[in-house]
Amino acid sequence: MSQTLSVDDLLLTVRRSARRKTIQITVERDGALILSAPPRVEEQVLRQFVQEKSFWIYSRLAEKERLQRAIPTKEYVDGEGFLYLGRSYRLKLVDEQDVPLKLTAGRFRLRRSDLARAREHFIRWYSEHARHWLAARVKAYQERMEVSHSGVRVQDLGYRWGSCGKGAQLYFHWKTILLPKHIAEYVVVHEMVHLHEPHHNPEFWLRLERAMPDYAQRKAWLAEHGIEVEGI
Repeated sequence: MSQTLSVDDLLLTVRRSARRKTIQITVERDGALILSAPPRVEEQVLRQFVQEKSFWIYSRLAEKERLQRAIPTKEYVDGEGFLYLGRSYRLKLVDEQDVPLKLTAGRFRLRRSDLARAREHFIRWYSEHARHWLAARVKAYQERMEVSHSGVRVQDLGYRWGSCGKGAQLYFHWKTILLPKHIAEYVVVHEMVHLHEPHHNPEFWLRLERAMPDYAQRKAWLAEHGIEVEGI
């Protein structure tokens, strides 16, 4: 069960876990602050920890705000770039084609008559391709990681890239397919490790390192550049 903690003008969601041995602050993609702690840590200790980390917190929040302001809103005009697995493809508006949107000959082609629903068509296209690509990556890793799952689903997960749900269901944000392949693959493996370890405890990171020895570099790239794919 989570609670909220207010420290000066910072509002944090407190998540306690018996598996956790240390206190940790996470700044989510949407700017939400998560304070993870062992069950019996007193509130005053948590407050002191937040105050000690306040400069780091404000720095991260400022950086996220700067990046969000820098992300242009898509206009869906000829020549505009749209990401797919880390590559940018130019958009071409066409008068006639058999489907509203497709990627062919190195360009996204959008039927001009469907321009009013362009974002909807892009989300549907990304979701469909993400479902197939991510499921294939899960299949490629599941034997070596000795895990089983009940399915792969793609949807809008808000600020999360992925989630391991009840019944060993794997969920991924449709925007994962915009990331470079090796980063999207990190998201896949990260969630698959959760099939063994629900929490980010030391054993979780050891399992992740065994499955993906360079995970730290991929994780760092995602933390720094992941927000750049938001402008769809």
